[in-house]
Amino acid sequence: MKEPNTIRIKSRHFAIRIVKFAQYLRNNKKEVVISNQILRSGTSIGANIYESRNAQSKEDFVHKLSIALKEADETEYWLDVLFGSEVITKEEYDSLFGDLDELISLLTSIIKSSKTNK
Repeated sequence: MKEPNTIRIKSRHFAIRIVKFAQYLRNNKKEVVISNQILRSGTSIGANIYESRNAQSKEDFVHKLSIALKEADETEYWLDVLFGSEVITKEEYDSLFGDLDELISLLTSIIKSSKTNK
């Protein structure tokens, strides 16, 4: 039986949370522009992690995960903007940021170790 891949599981879970969060922003906060931005960047993290499974080389693998990390950074920016402009509460921010920060840490660690083990 194949061992579960923690980062894939966590990124999929985060993407589902982001989809629901974007719906909440649109429906309850009437925020459309940033909800679309955070939906795109927040779901792209997992998409790039999933794509890395079929990387053609170690460099391609690192490249895909580096894109995922950039998307995570963009997602963090949009969360900061939403919190700073008081569209979301500190509790909402902290909840999503906790999961995002964990993904950023995992991605950073995998990228660093992959570059070291070339």
